[in-house]
Amino acid sequence: MAFVVENLRLRELAIVAEQNKPAFEYFVQFLVKQGYQSLHAFVSDQDSAKAGAVILRFLRAPLPMGVQLYDGIARPYAQDKAKWLLLGWIFRDAPEQRLRPMISSMPGNSSLEKQAVLLNEVRASVGKIFPEPSRWEWTAVSEVIIDRLEGSRRAIKGTLFEAIVRRSLSAIFDDGGVNLTIGNAEIKLGGETYDVSVVGKKGRILIPVKTRETMGGGHALLFTRDIHKSIAVAHEAGFDCLPVIIAESWAGDLTALACKDYVYINKNPNQVLEVEPLLVEELKQRLPAFQEIM
Repeated sequence: MAFVVENLRLRELAIVAEQNKPAFEYFVQFLVKQGYQSLHAFVSDQDSAKAGAVILRFLRAPLPMGVQLYDGIARPYAQDKAKWLLLGWIFRDAPEQRLRPMISSMPGNSSLEKQAVLLNEVRASVGKIFPEPSRWEWTAVSEVIIDRLEGSRRAIKGTLFEAIVRRSLSAIFDDGGVNLTIGNAEIKLGGETYDVSVVGKKGRILIPVKTRETMGGGHALLFTRDIHKSIAVAHEAGFDCLPVIIAESWAGDLTALACKDYVYINKNPNQVLEVEPLLVEELKQRLPAFQEIM
């Protein structure tokens, strides 16, 4: 059995993190222009009113040409979100998951003012937790950014392959003269989510897209259980199910899957360029099954 020992995920995340370094450096330069000697001096500032005003000024100012913040698969964020995320990451927090629900409770006359108040409070708090100057250099901050990028990447990867399946099926159906409808949105059924659906006059095929980067551990068992459950729920509701599984050396028992067919790609989902043509070929082989519901 072939294994990919190299941590492809970490390598790619490190590359994206470096692409975000200019945004970090721009913020540090912005602070210097506001009278701070360094990022460490800023997070250590006891003058909350001054620091809060600087944060608000940064949020209001446009990013210069060529300075962008990228998500886990190197797509640029919109400017307003980029500045919000950048400060949240620098201050060692989760701006979307933890901080955003708090914004509406902050004082201020606008969303930006409320964001600035919240970020300033986070700044003052984290400055006490990490008082060492070395914690505020790029080397340390980049580790935090890699962690945050991994979270965004995990969420994006699922939708990435979902889009690839939709696009591939559309091309296959066009080439084969197959008149079927591909759903544009996921379907929720019995607590399960089906990323892609194909609808014809004689029925509907639900396609859950499941990806996993690593092989072992308790999460691997949950991954296998999740696949079995999604198939069972689809069948109980009277639908055919064609699971698409992209997982390197997955140890699940494929023969035990309660479905007529499945697509299994024995690759790490981070290897998108290698996975996509294999996936397209597998879907082409299932064209007769799709034609049955025309």
